[in-house]
Amino acid sequence: MSKTVYKKIDYDLSGLISDIRIGDIALPELQRPFVWKNAKVRNLFDSMYRGFPVGFFLFWEPSVVEGARTIGTDGKQKTPRLLVVDGQQRLTSLYAVMTGTPVIREGYDAEKIEISFNPLLEKFEVADATTRNNRQFLPNISVIWNPDADFDDIKESYFAHLTKVQELSDEERRRARTALNRLEKLSSYPFTALELTANVDEEQVAEVFVRINSEGKKLNQADFILTLMSVFWDEGRAELEKFCRDARVPTTNKMSPFNHLMQPDPDQLLRVSVGVAFRRARLQYVYSILRGKDLETEEFSDSRREEQFARLKDAQARVLNLQYWHDFLKAIRLAGYKSHKMISSQNAVLFAYILYLLGRTELKFDEPELRRLIAKWFFVTAMTGRFTSSPESKMEADLAKLREIETKEQFKSVLDQICGAITTNDYWKITLPMELATSSARSPSMFAYFASLTVLEANVLFSEQKVAELLDSSTKEPRSPIERHHLFPRAYLDSIGRITTTQKNQIANYALVEWGDNAKIGDSAPADYLPKLENRFGKKDLERMFYWHALPDGWPKMTYEDFLLKRREMIATVVQDAYARLDKGPMGLQSKQEERDIAELISEGENVTTEFKSTLRRNLHTGDNDPRMENSALKTLVGFLNSKGGGTLFIGVTDDGIALGIDADSFETEDKMYLHLNNLVKDRIGAKHMLYIHPHFDDYDDKRVLVVKCLPARSPVYLKEGNEERFYIRSVAATLELKGDQAQGFIAQRF
Repeated sequence: MSKTVYKKIDYDLSGLISDIRIGDIALPELQRPFVWKNAKVRNLFDSMYRGFPVGFFLFWEPSVVEGARTIGTDGKQKTPRLLVVDGQQRLTSLYAVMTGTPVIREGYDAEKIEISFNPLLEKFEVADATTRNNRQFLPNISVIWNPDADFDDIKESYFAHLTKVQELSDEERRRARTALNRLEKLSSYPFTALELTANVDEEQVAEVFVRINSEGKKLNQADFILTLMSVFWDEGRAELEKFCRDARVPTTNKMSPFNHLMQPDPDQLLRVSVGVAFRRARLQYVYSILRGKDLETEEFSDSRREEQFARLKDAQARVLNLQYWHDFLKAIRLAGYKSHKMISSQNAVLFAYILYLLGRTELKFDEPELRRLIAKWFFVTAMTGRFTSSPESKMEADLAKLREIETKEQFKSVLDQICGAITTNDYWKITLPMELATSSARSPSMFAYFASLTVLEANVLFSEQKVAELLDSSTKEPRSPIERHHLFPRAYLDSIGRITTTQKNQIANYALVEWGDNAKIGDSAPADYLPKLENRFGKKDLERMFYWHALPDGWPKMTYEDFLLKRREMIATVVQDAYARLDKGPMGLQSKQEERDIAELISEGENVTTEFKSTLRRNLHTGDNDPRMENSALKTLVGFLNSKGGGTLFIGVTDDGIALGIDADSFETEDKMYLHLNNLVKDRIGAKHMLYIHPHFDDYDDKRVLVVKCLPARSPVYLKEGNEERFYIRSVAATLELKGDQAQGFIAQRF
């Protein structure tokens, strides 16, 4: 027989309650939102009363570092020996009713669970006005197990009150007394617990939970961590929960985390603290941290545990700093997101908060610069749903790129590189229009468009009111001041045979209008209602309005399908313009300035910080792809990285500064060209140096060119050529190889 990882222990209910009371069993759920409905608690006691089985508990006796001290001063009588892995809601229900202890509901309001009992009918009910006024009911069964109460007095009081309004036969009195005695004896109800032994690690605990749970529900890592915080750092968990509770309650007389964008949960803020403290996103690491495990050596120590807890405590203090919190939310608003209804991914908000705190508290960004950078980052990640699926994996990968950075320039370069890799020309022209081809009511691309209207300071369609003003959720009105209007009304589409809901509710058929205009338009055809509304505005106002709201010329006369296709493309252009404003400043001004900068750089010719390459891989003489072309470009990049001033490589520009464009390289898309360069750098230069390389596509003299900006590296960079590694620098307008003593001398001076 194989060796089991658990032992079976028998309890009675009073023993369980006693162990929880003295702290031998950790039950932190009493301080966390309790999700069971009171009717479910009633059914639990009814099943126990009838002698039905109500399931077993799964406990775990975790190993801790010998001699480890409890972190915190919560006044527990003893350090908990057992953690509840499965059965927390049942055990919370039992403890709350048996002891009369309030539970915390989802809104962080305290509530006592009161269950009434009718001894004559042997019936349980959730206490309400009816049961409290019906003297057949014992209003709250918790009094039976009150250690200060006398059970005989409770029975006498019950019968005294009942007989004032109802005569009882001897048989009824006997039956009721028997039922009350049976109810009182629930304190002896038998339970079985499986206790996982100390040599079972947290991953095995999670696996056991999944296998025994009939619904196949995965163990929530955050719940697991918060349970451990209650054991080892109870005040830390209490601080998290107070912040979250206060974030839900408006206040007028004191500082508060309350806002209209996000009301976080404790497990979400825990994730932010972990990201700030350790630049990790996978919560599976946190349990090891709490136990004092070195993630590199996998060794445990008490001093390591205290050191890592200190880091976590410092990070949490920053996370819960009200000034940081509200300044961060300004960045989300700057990105155009004015209401929680527009945020389709709270994970995107959480990760942006991690980045904000790193930038503000460790890298010392100026607040305006950091706010714009985080706004741009959030705009991109919210628009693309970057953290919607497999969020931990994506966050972990992004944070891995930030673990070695030391300056704000490097930090900005990493974020710019990720954003640039997403927002390619193909994304704006192909991907985003395709993502807009949906009727989803929670589409990230739709909310990005609404946010773009805010960023661009657009007016509501057919109105002089700003979109930003009417999307602001801080005001409460009987009816929403702004509504999604069907440009082609649903009844009109029915009349022309477009009958499916998906067809009618396409994102490209929506526009933001004031509710009064929406009501006036009703079911009218566009050709009927548009002229009346256009009469309110002059030509220039209409042109600007039609640009903001992506309305094609002559759209009322277009077929519905052609209208949707064209409007998706135009919406994507508006979103791109909003992103450009976040990235480069007010639309049109900064982008033109950058274009002049590119032209000026190229007009100055090749020099120590600028070089031109006609192609990345194509040999223009032979017409074939040639590794020597790739090698030449990579040598230039290495030379820039090793130089004090960095530099810029233009691909698609001839040696004499003539725009050739990237078409000569014959990549199918810009994305594939970007990926090819990315792979070359990783394979030949090294992935760690991607931090300093920032490629993007741009327009020059009516051609698309690839601009690769290089920051100065903080350590020597080599180019792999076959079995050798070569060291290059820039000198005047050329890339030179240094060997031996020359290379060592340069490295000693430069790095």
